[in-house]
Amino acid sequence: MLDPVSQNIVKYMDVVAQRQKLVAANIANVDTPGYRTQDLDFEAEMNRQTAGEPARPIGVPDLKVKNDGNDVSIDRESKLLAENGLRFRLATSLLRDRFNMLKQAVQSDKS
Repeated sequence: MLDPVSQNIVKYMDVVAQRQKLVAANIANVDTPGYRTQDLDFEAEMNRQTAGEPARPIGVPDLKVKNDGNDVSIDRESKLLAENGLRFRLATSLLRDRFNMLKQAVQSDKS
């Protein structure tokens, strides 16, 4: 059982993981005619996670559409890959620190 702060960090990590799947799908479809880039509205997804609702991918407006109807930008997706990696590492670090803090509190309580 996790405390509320840890639960929120885990939810955040779930949203980052969902976004990572979309970014990977976008990259995999970079040459698929007619494919349109998908993403998540991060704040809305955090609210959905809290309510227990499934993720809702959204289209990304204002991307340059190629002649084949595909609008995936490798530069944008590469940036998002790096950003997601940073977000996940940060959340992992926060969760690890949270667990260490709780562990120390329990151990000091036994003394």
